Amino acid sequence: MSFEAVLFDCDGVLVDSEGITHQVLRAMLAELGWTLSPEESMRIFLGKAVKDERALIEAKTGRELTEEWFVRFRERRNEALLASVQPVRNAVAAVEAISQRYLGRIACCSGADRWKVEMQLAKCGLLPFFEGRIYSGHELPRSKPFPDVYLAAMEPLGVVPQGCVVIEDTVTGVTAGLRAGCEVWGYSPPEAGHDTPVALRAAGASRVFGDMAELPALLG
Repeated sequence: MSFEAVLFDCDGVLVDSEGITHQVLRAMLAELGWTLSPEESMRIFLGKAVKDERALIEAKTGRELTEEWFVRFRERRNEALLASVQPVRNAVAAVEAISQRYLGRIACCSGADRWKVEMQLAKCGLLPFFEGRIYSGHELPRSKPFPDVYLAAMEPLGVVPQGCVVIEDTVTGVTAGLRAGCEVWGYSPPEAGHDTPVALRAAGASRVFGDMAELPALLG
């Protein structure tokens, strides 16, 4: 199996940020009167932009969300990430090897805002591999599960969808990669639970692996 480019999601694939973000989100939702367990928060919000779930939050809390609320959420989330975000286990070595093999034809395609993505990549030692090839769903007409962020990465890389493999950890992301016309592989570490690989395959991931250290060899 041969690809021309590798397109990575960011949160949960390159940086171990999901638990940190959801802790902040659960605290702020509790302040509005909606109490969620960590598992419930992940099930409802994983892979989605919080701003896209405004209607759900308002329905559950009976409170109208202001733009100031979203600003406070991003501020508190960013402060927590700056303090403690780490790379996904074995991600740095895997990305370095893949970047060398593909002569830099890799990209980071995230549904998050650019500041957050670049801050996390920099803090985790991954930014040098992706500089100039970072794409944010916030800067495009539609974010995941729509394919826009993946399609945006292809033309600068000089590749077509059939030549790309997307690495994702959520059903939302897998859907986006497939809609872009790419092959999609799911990353699901053991701590994600037994249901996650099943869900990623059901969403259309053609392969699911559990350790980023495996990825360079899987790419052949």
